[in-house]
Amino acid sequence: MTAAFARVGDRDASDPPPQLEVVIEIPRWSFLKRGASGRVDFVSPLPCPFNYGSVRELIGGDNDFLDAIVLGPRLARGTRVKVCVHGAVGLTDRDGYDDKLVCSARPLRGWERRLVLLFMRFYGRCKRLLNLWRGRGGRTACEGWRDARGAIERARPYEEGSSGPPPVPF
Repeated sequence: MTAAFARVGDRDASDPPPQLEVVIEIPRWSFLKRGASGRVDFVSPLPCPFNYGSVRELIGGDNDFLDAIVLGPRLARGTRVKVCVHGAVGLTDRDGYDDKLVCSARPLRGWERRLVLLFMRFYGRCKRLLNLWRGRGGRTACEGWRDARGAIERARPYEEGSSGPPPVPF
């Protein structure tokens, strides 16, 4: 089979992954999840093993900037990095679906993909407990691995000149 016909997920292996600019909101190994506003949204019982941020040109399913996990070395809060999007993880939070892009400067290794899924399953369980404690109903769970392009297509463009995405109650 030639490279032109080899498939990776839902895309042709010869087709390069999409690239987007991500603004880092949570440096790797941080316990605090901050939103785009800088406000603390969530305190994790374990540090996040990834840099976590958002794509400021796209709005995700939660009506906030599209979330992105960036693998690699720790990046300072506020760093802007252009990276390849190699996949996404779906997360349902209080019955609302949202994608988390998974980005890296190089193709993902199998163990990295498994680590992202393991962490997001743990994060979903913690978020479910937090929602119960706050009296917020609805299903909260990690939905598994998703295609990068599909996740980007589900997002909507951020409208320039608007006041920003509406605040998301956490």
